Parts: sequence; structure tokens; C-alpha cells
Amino acid sequence: MLQFKLVLLGDSSVGKSSIVHRFVKDSFDEFRESTIGAAFLSQSIKLDEDDTVIKFEIWDTAGQERYKSLAPMYYRNANAALVVYDITASDSLSKAQSWVEELKNKVADDKLVICLVGNKLDLCQEDSGKRSVEISDAKQYADEQGLLFFEVSAKTGEKVNDVFKSIGESLYSYKKEELLSKSEQNGTNTHGQVDLQLQKPATSDPTSCCT
Repeated sequence: MLQFKLVLLGDSSVGKSSIVHRFVKDSFDEFRESTIGAAFLSQSIKLDEDDTVIKFEIWDTAGQERYKSLAPMYYRNANAALVVYDITASDSLSKAQSWVEELKNKVADDKLVICLVGNKLDLCQEDSGKRSVEISDAKQYADEQGLLFFEVSAKTGEKVNDVFKSIGESLYSYKKEELLSKSEQNGTNTHGQVDLQLQKPATSDPTSCCT
């Protein structure tokens, strides 16, 4: 089993908690209260490749401005980040872009997997007039920044699992390359095989992650 630290970032009311609860508990609460500070959850998925199991240690951060100063405590040493915006809110993408910029400036890890996620797809499927952020604009930005990109609906569950599976596949690929390179440098691997088992991170420490 591989374990990775993942953080959710984004403005208040974009649906970060709804996305993670859909992923972890397969549930949706129309009247979910805003997160205070941060919430911790965990969930595992199995990848198609090698039947590898990925366990995510997830920190869901509060989006309110008064909690923004706490965010670095949670995204420090993260292996992956979900940056969420609301496709029905015109200024939502620009706020997500500021989170991406902050991550790239302050997280010194070129292997950090960042996924840009547009939520509330169900509202636009019901009424196309509710869309305020065009998918082409968000996709172009994600491509330019080297981000994974999805539009999802936490309410219906559409594409939510695909987000975490895609992140897991990217993390697995990075880790496999890293360990293979180390084993070749040490002369301990001659067949391209690596042991991908990792120690469990200390989940009581928001700055902890796998090593």
C-alpha cells in the first residue's frame, strides 16, 4: 500500500468538503456547514496497474478568508493538492488560480501533483445558463500550468472518483520512477522492479506525509 498526503484548497462554498465526502463516504449533504480550520479524512483506492492500493490522507481546509493563514500548515509536505472552483461563479477560477500560484511558489517539490477541479457540474447540466466559467478557459489554464483537470459534480458523484484515481496514478508513477532511479544508482536493481511499500504517515500531524 502507498500512502500520500493530499490537501484540498479553494474558496468558501465551492464544494471542497462535498467532493471529499462523496469520495470517502459516497454521500452528499445539501446543507453541509462550512469547514472550520480543517478536517481530516482518509480513503483508499486500487489502481489498475499492478493492483496497487493508494491510501490518501486528506486534509480538507476551510475556504473562508480568516482561515487562509492556516493553509500552509496543511499543504506543507503534501504530495497532492485539489484546487477547487465553482463553475457557476464567475470569479471562482481566478481565486483557484491564486491557490495554484501559492502552491507553486511555496511548496518546494516539483513532483507535487495539482489537480484543478471545477465543481457543480450538475447545475450546468440542468441549466446551461448557470455556467460562468467555460471549460475551455479552465482546461487551457490547466494545460499551461501542467495541472490535472476535471469538472465534477459532488452532488451526483460524476467524475469524483476519476479525480482521485488520476491523482493516484500520477503519484504512483512519480514514486516508481524515484525508487527505480535510486535502486539503479545503488546497483541494487537490474530488472526494473522496485518495492513501492511505504511507511504510514503520522496522521495526527498535519505537516506529516509519506517519505
